[in-house]
Amino acid sequence: MSVASLPSQEWANPLRDPRDRRLPRVAGPSGLVIFGVTGDLSRKKLMPAVYDLANRGLLPPGFSLLGFARREWEDQDFAQVVHDSVREHARTPFREEVWAQLAEGMRFIPGDFDDDTAFKQLREAVDELDEKQGTSGNYAFYLSVPPKFFPKVVQQLKKHGLADAPDGSWRRAVIEKPFGHDSASARELNAIVHDVFAPEQVFRIDHYLGKETVQNILALRFANQMYEPVWNRSYVDHVQITMAEDIGIGGRAGYYDGIGAARDVIQNHLLQLLALTAMEEPAAFDAESLVNEKLKVLKSVRLPADLERSTVRAQYAAGWQGGEKVRGYLQEDGIDPQSKTDTYAAVKLEIDNRRWAGVPFYLRTGKRLGRRVTEIAVVFQRAPHSPFDSTATEELGQNAVVIRVQPDEGMTVRFGSKVPGTSMEIRDVSMDFAYGESFTESSPEAYERLILDVLLGDANLFPRTEEVEESWRILDPVEEHWDGHGRPAQYASGSWGPREADEMLARDGRSWRRP
Repeated sequence: MSVASLPSQEWANPLRDPRDRRLPRVAGPSGLVIFGVTGDLSRKKLMPAVYDLANRGLLPPGFSLLGFARREWEDQDFAQVVHDSVREHARTPFREEVWAQLAEGMRFIPGDFDDDTAFKQLREAVDELDEKQGTSGNYAFYLSVPPKFFPKVVQQLKKHGLADAPDGSWRRAVIEKPFGHDSASARELNAIVHDVFAPEQVFRIDHYLGKETVQNILALRFANQMYEPVWNRSYVDHVQITMAEDIGIGGRAGYYDGIGAARDVIQNHLLQLLALTAMEEPAAFDAESLVNEKLKVLKSVRLPADLERSTVRAQYAAGWQGGEKVRGYLQEDGIDPQSKTDTYAAVKLEIDNRRWAGVPFYLRTGKRLGRRVTEIAVVFQRAPHSPFDSTATEELGQNAVVIRVQPDEGMTVRFGSKVPGTSMEIRDVSMDFAYGESFTESSPEAYERLILDVLLGDANLFPRTEEVEESWRILDPVEEHWDGHGRPAQYASGSWGPREADEMLARDGRSWRRP
């Protein structure tokens, strides 16, 4: 009897078995609409990520890509821009046959966000591609635009019927950070967006959560037995989470001035890393369980009473970086010489729960620092008793587990070991795991993973409304304190931050790690 003649309940395609790891997850019929498609994010990250997904066979054959922006382009102009972006920034090799298939489903709609005619054209293009490409009415709308335009775009999508999915289909909204600039604006924005899209239809992108090494925090902690027993206040002395950049603001003065490092990085990226590092084991690896545990941590975060001594903000001053003389923040083009915007921010946080009571979490971020690096360092207490004399251990530091998020993804475990020789001398050594050396497959770009998850409706790696609002609850008092207390400190470009940040840790008897 042939497979075709078997009753459907008797035969199941073995390739669809969820336990089968041979085939990765492939998106079903769908399309992506990118608003602000001419911006840097779209050209350097989003369009190359779409191509890389297609090249890896993870997009459906009839996938559609629509761009919306204020440019008088034809479809072929748009296709050429995507082609050039892909050639320059794609992670995987360029293949003409993949490009040809992708280009068939590309359309461009010129117009402003308050242009009803343009949105009617968008609606017509979506309907046409539904018919031609077989997208089944499934569309994700990616808002790669400044936050002030979010309300207008979602209201236009509602007005022109684009937010309403036909029966059996879906519509989703993808929103880039920053999501508001404080608690009040975040709640207001949530209300506007949720008036058009249900909470489960809204995907807030934090690209850090798409990075392999960030997801590996969960694997490291909950798939292994050796770390979790000591991942608590009985053994951990403190935790340092660092995101350092070696570049200045570049041409982003208009965006950056008035926002600053704390709002740009701590409120989203670093508080998400803190939540993943500190959370309890989720009941399952699904969106609801992960959000529940992350929320418990964020709700338990407490700021120290004395914000003057436990927070630091600063601006980079002129200095030498990468062998060349660079300007200070206040001398950058488009920056007000009286600006109080922070380019460096450090805060000390505590988590009021049984696991972490009394363990400080130090978060820092800054531009024009020593080098580009993002890492989480879990620093352990010293051994409670040492049988060795002090001369044997004078070069011994504290044990640490360091998770390197970027650029050299991996993990380091630091511990003490005897130095070869006739005397007993103990010194720090490291065991290192690097993604590039341990796995033959290169890590996908964060945006590849996140765009695919949006198309699949998998919300595991996307912060929910409540997480965004809790993060602002933590940061708002810090920003209010800074607004009313003096000016930012200064630090030389190419250094590791201001003296005040070193003093903040020194008061606790600790020091910052040198990544």
